[in-house]
Amino acid sequence: MFIILGTLGATTPLLFASLGEMVVERSGVLNLSIEGMMATGAAVAFAIATLTGSLTLGFAAGALAAALLSVIFGWLVLASLANQVAAGLAIGLLGLGVSALVGKPFEGNTIAGLGKLNIFGLAHVPVIGPILFGQDIMVYSGIALIVATTFLFKRTKLGLIIRAVGEAPTAARDIGYPVVRIRLCCIAFGGLMAGLGGAYLAIAYTALWAEGLVAGRGWIAVALVVFGSWTPLRIAIGVYVFGAISLLELSIQGLGIYIPSQFLSASPYIVTIVVLAFISRDAAYLRLNRPLALGKVFRSDG
Repeated sequence: MFIILGTLGATTPLLFASLGEMVVERSGVLNLSIEGMMATGAAVAFAIATLTGSLTLGFAAGALAAALLSVIFGWLVLASLANQVAAGLAIGLLGLGVSALVGKPFEGNTIAGLGKLNIFGLAHVPVIGPILFGQDIMVYSGIALIVATTFLFKRTKLGLIIRAVGEAPTAARDIGYPVVRIRLCCIAFGGLMAGLGGAYLAIAYTALWAEGLVAGRGWIAVALVVFGSWTPLRIAIGVYVFGAISLLELSIQGLGIYIPSQFLSASPYIVTIVVLAFISRDAAYLRLNRPLALGKVFRSDG
């Protein structure tokens, strides 16, 4: 039960970031700056929440700060036609620098975290109560995001348009869809989600600020999109598996089993690398699921 409870909170930042990145990649754009966007969102959210005493303003500020970074990235790759990998790395480094600058005055500070809900008064029911009815609102928002993105791509015209833009942007343009505008909106959405993930990490999950707080979660989010084959439900499964593995360290230590803590801390990343290496061996599988235009420069003038 401890692992389940901890997993839901620990994976919420990854869930927001990875599902946001999935929408971006479904539109044909590869954004490798998620790490920097999450860090910026975390630092700005913590600063605003500390100064105003409002977690709501903190979440909003963190999401908007990361969205601003994503718009800069969008301008680079969509208007200036910059290489998406290079632009993503550059914006990611910028985001890490911004987070260090903004967060410096708040280093080591703590705040009151996000409170838990008690839905229908059932949070105290043994075993299932805390898991199903006693989480904070952002955990439930993350679950709702899984449902919303699944519905978006399976049941809506907008989802089909985004997929068309990511698969065949020239054809989508020729039938009248504004490819650049759609991609920019997807990039901004991805930035918002990364910012929310970072904000949750700083002002809800840990309720403190320390440089390096994101600790590679942005890169893991990008990897989980591939792991989940660009499908919301599969990505969510990957996110929760990653979170459960990351919490095994505390559980194993609690049982008195000695395993070097360094190995346990690295185990989620090792598992991710192994799975990605295994998936990458099947080129046909990747071609079948990956958006065809992913990472390719699109010239709106033809």
